Amino acid sequence: MPGSVKTSTATTVLPLSLCTAFEESREFPGAGNEYRNGEFQGKAEATTSRRRWRLSKRITPTTLATLRTFYFAHKGPHETFYFYYPFSEHDPTGVSATGRYLVRFDSAWQQESYIARIGTNLQLIEIA
Repeated sequence: MPGSVKTSTATTVLPLSLCTAFEESREFPGAGNEYRNGEFQGKAEATTSRRRWRLSKRITPTTLATLRTFYFAHKGPHETFYFYYPFSEHDPTGVSATGRYLVRFDSAWQQESYIARIGTNLQLIEIA
């Protein structure tokens, strides 16, 4: 059907590496109008919240190469993959649904060089 959006599916899992900082936020998508008299009229566009994660990592050059290859193989923010919540069991096959989220990258690739480690910040956004 013209104009319909294909449902996103994933076949890969974000490689596991430790985070030096981990931040999770939730938002409820909505639309609204604010009128000149100060009144606001709003409407929720979804029944559930959408999650976002910000991950900061200081990793070795080898781990960075794996993560960078993964990022560019998924064309940055254009392809989906599975992300396992850091406090759940990580399954590199993506079979286990416990703690698994369908996500995409929500930021450009960036990295900073330190002695013996490289820092990178990743932002992920939930799709489904």
